[in-house]
Amino acid sequence: MSDSEDILFKPFELGSLSLPNRVLMSPLTRSRASQPGDVPNDMNARYYEQRAGAGLIISEATQVSPQGKGYAFTPGIHSADQIQGWRTVTDAVHKAGGRIHLQLWHVGRISHPDLQPNGDKPVAPSAIKPEGAKTFVSADSGMVDIPEPRALKAEEMQDIVEQFRKGAENAKEAGFDGVEVHGANGYLLDQFLKSGSNKRTDEYGGSVDNRLRLPLMVVQAVVDVWGKDKVGIRVSPTGSFNAMEDENPLDTYGEFARRLNEIGIAYIEVVEDSFQGNHADGRPEDVIDAIKAGFKGTYIANGDYSADEARKRIDAGRCDLVTFGRPFISNPDLPERFRQNAPLNDWDGDTFYGGDEHGYTDYPALEDAEAKA
Repeated sequence: MSDSEDILFKPFELGSLSLPNRVLMSPLTRSRASQPGDVPNDMNARYYEQRAGAGLIISEATQVSPQGKGYAFTPGIHSADQIQGWRTVTDAVHKAGGRIHLQLWHVGRISHPDLQPNGDKPVAPSAIKPEGAKTFVSADSGMVDIPEPRALKAEEMQDIVEQFRKGAENAKEAGFDGVEVHGANGYLLDQFLKSGSNKRTDEYGGSVDNRLRLPLMVVQAVVDVWGKDKVGIRVSPTGSFNAMEDENPLDTYGEFARRLNEIGIAYIEVVEDSFQGNHADGRPEDVIDAIKAGFKGTYIANGDYSADEARKRIDAGRCDLVTFGRPFISNPDLPERFRQNAPLNDWDGDTFYGGDEHGYTDYPALEDAEAKA
């Protein structure tokens, strides 16, 4: 199949960014930032540079503040050293011809006092312990239980917005092409969106409109920094990861999509299944329909996609672009492998989080593998 016939290799205009293909790299936590300070490093730059053939790279989730940290060794975007570290990454990606957005992240309750400033409790919309959720606080801690968080006060909401706004400004200084707001996978903004984790009785909880309030405030603040054509958001409407549930995702995410459309951001990336727990039942087509009915910008699909399923769903109008996660971990040249219908390297789950170059920058590209054959 020629590039002119293969939908994955038709160029795409994502806001003001021209993408050469529709094979995007999803945000992937790898826990390899330098210490102290959670600073991106030269090894991280090499990792992203290797994957610059993606239509767009969306960076690993990146803490907007010390309070937003939930796992050891994850990078931040709130210090001068972190900004400079990310500049090394973006320069490497751009030199290799790539494009990269930063994912802005506040974990909310998915944290631990050992990771918080002054040993404070993690924050959340409501003081509800995420049953079964765990994190790691050091190289030798193992996985530890997450305690009950404290509920944010209404007067603290503007500070949360400011954390995201400042993170967006720092991302611009670090040389990114745009940003993605993390509103998925059980982290802070998802905690406000979903009824199972948000039991507030003030203007930030209860009704759908109230649960959308803080996420929309954050999105608007980020748009004020970047412009709407360089901003996206990630959501996981039916995701159960980190003890999440919503009583009516059709209503919640249909309305959220409509309100995001009013703001006019470039895209919504939707986690449709994968480890979220619903792949056996197929993709949540009714929720996808509700989001697409409300949001007229670019719809990016995510969740255990193969190249063939991506082609079929793009052709059928179910999505515009697809983000790939684990296949990009083990195949730095994933678009080229899809182009040639070449075999894929297997990934090693034991090296996903933490460590050194092994399982990070040492997966062979196709040309390297062929040279050794």
